[in-house]
Amino acid sequence: MLFVCHANLCRSPLAERLARRAFDDAFGPEAAGIVTASAGTRAYDGSPMHRGSAEVLAECGVDPDGFVSRTVNPAIMRESDLVLTATADQRSACLMLEPGAVRRTFTLRQFARFAALAPPIRHGSVADRMRRLVDEVNAGRHRVPPVPAAEDDLPDPVNQPIEAFRVCAEDVWRSLRAVVGVIAAA
Repeated sequence: MLFVCHANLCRSPLAERLARRAFDDAFGPEAAGIVTASAGTRAYDGSPMHRGSAEVLAECGVDPDGFVSRTVNPAIMRESDLVLTATADQRSACLMLEPGAVRRTFTLRQFARFAALAPPIRHGSVADRMRRLVDEVNAGRHRVPPVPAAEDDLPDPVNQPIEAFRVCAEDVWRSLRAVVGVIAAA
């Protein structure tokens, strides 16, 4: 599961680390089958996470240490079973790099919206459940009413007070809960 934002400093690191927490909390050791990672469409490789994201993760009890940014590329896209971007523009940029990833690349909010309407998936490994969820989302996406593009975009908290990072983390967490809820045991 790859999360992508602009610089891989704020939103995608938050999503990467919060997703790890969400899957670990829901599935314990079985969650090891889900790899969470992140990248940026305009990242400078090797940069640390934004201090606002690191602070909010620490407030959530999630370790922000050891993070370094990287730039998304075709190889990273090909290796990812699911790519979740912060915005529709970033989704487009990812698909320019790897057009073959179109059926597994969404904005985070978009995927959560689609996943919330999928039937529960309760059997198989956690990784298998996620793969089936991607298939279900693609099979049913035509039944989900469209929303204005901005509603599927995750606002960027950069250059804003810490509260904007908290709101971003809450938004990410809400989307992740919707996704995990579809595949979690009853």
